Amino acid sequence: QVQLVESGGGLVQAGGSLRLSCAFSGRSFSSYVMGWFLQAPGKKREFVAVISRSGGNADYLDSVKGRFTVSREPDKNTAYLQMNNLKPEDTAVYFCAAGAPRTAVSTLERAYDYWGQGTQVTVSS
Repeated sequence: QVQLVESGGGLVQAGGSLRLSCAFSGRSFSSYVMGWFLQAPGKKREFVAVISRSGGNADYLDSVKGRFTVSREPDKNTAYLQMNNLKPEDTAVYFCAAGAPRTAVSTLERAYDYWGQGTQVTVSS
């Protein structure tokens, strides 16, 4: 069974940076696409970023392009979401997810079988 544990959330001022980590265990890390999703208060969970199994492909929500970078480190079985130039509207609970879609990457929740517990990111103005 795959387990995902996020860390790195917190409170930051607008313009600041955070790096979220997602520690993966239980199966072969390289077999899974790793995605990041967010859920803002009162809203549905939505896609933020995804990285392919090899790390060679990535995709992002339009509003975070140029500010967020997704990566993975196979030796540590860990995926990361580097978030720069944070804005108050980025405030949300961030979840990492692991899935095995047929495509290299997927922005769809249903493509992911395993989810972390979430980590809170709060950006003050």
